[in-house]
Amino acid sequence: MAIINTGEPRNVVGNAISGALASGMVASALNYNQYKQEKIDKETAIKNSLKLTVQGGIVTASAIAAANYVGNNNILGVLTAVSLGAMGVYGVEKVYEKTLTCKTEDVLDVKEEGE
Repeated sequence: MAIINTGEPRNVVGNAISGALASGMVASALNYNQYKQEKIDKETAIKNSLKLTVQGGIVTASAIAAANYVGNNNILGVLTAVSLGAMGVYGVEKVYEKTLTCKTEDVLDVKEEGE
């Protein structure tokens, strides 16, 4: 018998999509506001919105998986799900940092030199 009743196990993939959509809506609205106030440029607003959308999906999937494991009294499953979620967010952050160092203009300059 479960110590904490978390209800029926939930679908991780479906909730990952829901989490990505929800975080994408919030991120897009906040980044658009920053763009309109001229605090960030359009490219940064788009990249940051995409980053937060993906991270939101990862975190939601991880949280749902962890909650499912809590319902089954599987502490190793909980720790694994939470760890994978944290590493997923970290990985996306590192990829995002690399995109900031590679601006669109730099890519276009390289294409023009190679043509």
